[in-house]
Amino acid sequence: MRLRNVTLHQLRLFRSLGTHLSFTRVAEELHLTQPAVSIQIKRLEESVGLPLVEHMGKKLYLTDAGRELFEASRDVLERMRVLGEDMTGLEEGVRGPLHLAAITTAKYFMPHLLGHFLRDYPAVEPRLTITNQARVVERLESNLDDLVIMGTVPENMDLEAEFFLDNPLVVVAPPDHSLVGQKHIPLARIAEERFLSREPGSGTRQARTRLFAQHGLTANTYMELGSSEAIKQAVMAGLGISVLSRHNLALELESGRLAILDVEHFPLMRQWYAVHLKGKKLSQTTRRFLDFLLQDGARIWQESQPHFRVAVPKSGRKAGGKG
Repeated sequence: MRLRNVTLHQLRLFRSLGTHLSFTRVAEELHLTQPAVSIQIKRLEESVGLPLVEHMGKKLYLTDAGRELFEASRDVLERMRVLGEDMTGLEEGVRGPLHLAAITTAKYFMPHLLGHFLRDYPAVEPRLTITNQARVVERLESNLDDLVIMGTVPENMDLEAEFFLDNPLVVVAPPDHSLVGQKHIPLARIAEERFLSREPGSGTRQARTRLFAQHGLTANTYMELGSSEAIKQAVMAGLGISVLSRHNLALELESGRLAILDVEHFPLMRQWYAVHLKGKKLSQTTRRFLDFLLQDGARIWQESQPHFRVAVPKSGRKAGGKG
């Protein structure tokens, strides 16, 4: 492959095309007309000297050369972005964009921690995307964010994952449930109850399923729900019991609308990690936010939640690709 007179604009355009595989989507994203996109791709192919895309039926695909150029364009543009942020940082301190993604259950603490960070660094321009586990993994694979906050780190990806906060899982029930107030409830007894479960793929569900399986048990799943909020409402309505993150329950416990059951092997401790692709060059702003999470995140969150304590992690503890 030879490259002659390839511009950064063309690389941005081709990165978008490789991501969406649609001329229409590229035109919308970059505020261009579709003919303008087609002309730029044609010129890029002339510069490279090889076809970069091919049509099969109504679908668009990248050729082998196109896939190589797509990866190269992502790498070049990411390096240029980081360089620009670092140059700005050297001149003006920690400032500029900070793109974060987090799984849905992190919404209870990430805005709080981000807000605390922004008090010290008001020139930072944050964007926080809250979405489900599957979409977060897709964003991680596509390198769309500076950092991803998640509890279950994919084992089939080459990642850097650093632990910054414990995530205790507890068994919750409505306050008038017959097991409320009992001590050391056997896990087998809990397995008999009607269980309200998160959808397959949920980290909370995976952790609970593993624990039950280790003891030869299977939950009596009564209903599957797609969010912690939906599960809390169902538990409060008396439809069953469930396992949820203790971080998600402050208001319901304080108001007496939910109760935590004293069950053996609980709380089940999981962790929250700050994750990025291995080898990714972090901007000065991203590095400072990561340092903030590792050094102060657990302490700040603990101080805001006076009714329970969580472990303050030792700086530098890593997941090693496991969640």
